[in-house]
Amino acid sequence: MVSYEVSMGVLILPVAMCTGSLDFSVIADYQSNTTWLLFPLMPIGGMFLVTSLAETNRTPFDLPEAEAELVAGFNVEYSSLVFALFFLGEYNNMFLLAMFLTIIFLGGWSTFTFNVVNLLLFIVPILCVNALYIILRASLPRYRYDQLMLIG
Repeated sequence: MVSYEVSMGVLILPVAMCTGSLDFSVIADYQSNTTWLLFPLMPIGGMFLVTSLAETNRTPFDLPEAEAELVAGFNVEYSSLVFALFFLGEYNNMFLLAMFLTIIFLGGWSTFTFNVVNLLLFIVPILCVNALYIILRASLPRYRYDQLMLIG
């Protein structure tokens, strides 16, 4: 299992350099006054998406899950409620990283006032990123270990 937190931290540094802060409120306010950071930082946003796919063990990077399918692992060891809680934890991690991607690159929320429009501007991109996770899982093949290390 490979840890991707270091690469995520390095990918957030250009955002901190553009906005002057790592505070989510400051980042969202900066994007509401200028433009989404996805446009000027498109390659970094793509790398953050790929790293979040790898961090959540989604299909191109789900090598621990593939190894478990062959012999044992959580597919055999857990059943019923524990199995459901395991997968709910994985999807919760997906949702959390989609929130980070939305706040950092897709504008977050527009203003500090709470209304329905700002809530939709925050939730719709999160759902779109999660839909992208699901579409990529359905369409991409699984990498081998040597290919994964070459990407890293």
